[in-house]
Amino acid sequence: MGQDQINSSRFAGQTAIVTGAGSGIGKAVAIKLVQQGANVALFDLLDDRALETETEINRIREGASHAFDVDIANAKRVEKAVLETVEMYGGVDIVFANAGINGVVAPIEDLSLEDWQKTLSVNLNGTFLTLKHSIPHLKKNGGSVIITSSINGNHTFSSFGMSAYSTSKAGQVAFAKMAALELAKFKIRVNVICPGSISTNIDQSTKKTDHLKDIVIPVQYPEGSQPLEDGPGAPEQVANLVSFLASHEASHITGAQIVIDGAESLL
Repeated sequence: MGQDQINSSRFAGQTAIVTGAGSGIGKAVAIKLVQQGANVALFDLLDDRALETETEINRIREGASHAFDVDIANAKRVEKAVLETVEMYGGVDIVFANAGINGVVAPIEDLSLEDWQKTLSVNLNGTFLTLKHSIPHLKKNGGSVIITSSINGNHTFSSFGMSAYSTSKAGQVAFAKMAALELAKFKIRVNVICPGSISTNIDQSTKKTDHLKDIVIPVQYPEGSQPLEDGPGAPEQVANLVSFLASHEASHITGAQIVIDGAESLL
């Protein structure tokens, strides 16, 4: 019997919100939570990718997921989607605040204020808005929030040109710890994960400028930069961690910052 069959009722009767659910880590987590009994609201920009994810997940269990057209940097669209989720599924028990972009990768002097603000708006403001509008519903029965940060800006600082991204990711960790303490009395747990290199399509949101080569300090690892495995981690490995943190098995864990990078950041 597979692990997912054993845990098929782990989140029975619960509803999860997953942002950035159309692909990568978000999609893997949404699938995992549905396999383990949850209903999942898929928050993403509504395109073919998001709709395909909804269709794929609903083959697992009909009606278990619904895709909502959400720009997480837009307060009204986030609030509307949360309210529609509650109306459709009856509440919110789990929030996976995962959506994010790399944004423009450039030397600080070449980075425009608009590019800086866009990265922070999606990554940091989006996390704030997702929690802000979910908290009133989480308070009813308690719940679990997991935020996707990164080793960048927290454990490693060699991603040259990613000053905006790294700043937003460091901000998410501070926000998660503040939220964990503030919400503990309501039995809402808040944890933050810091993935290293994971096979996703986040690079599609990346724009690199011509002057990037002027600031890069070359670093080479003769044996590779992934000590534990031969390459980047898989979204499904991150999904296993998120599933654990969302579950009752992690009932005494809040305010934790958990690195999942195969020892990449230790080099």
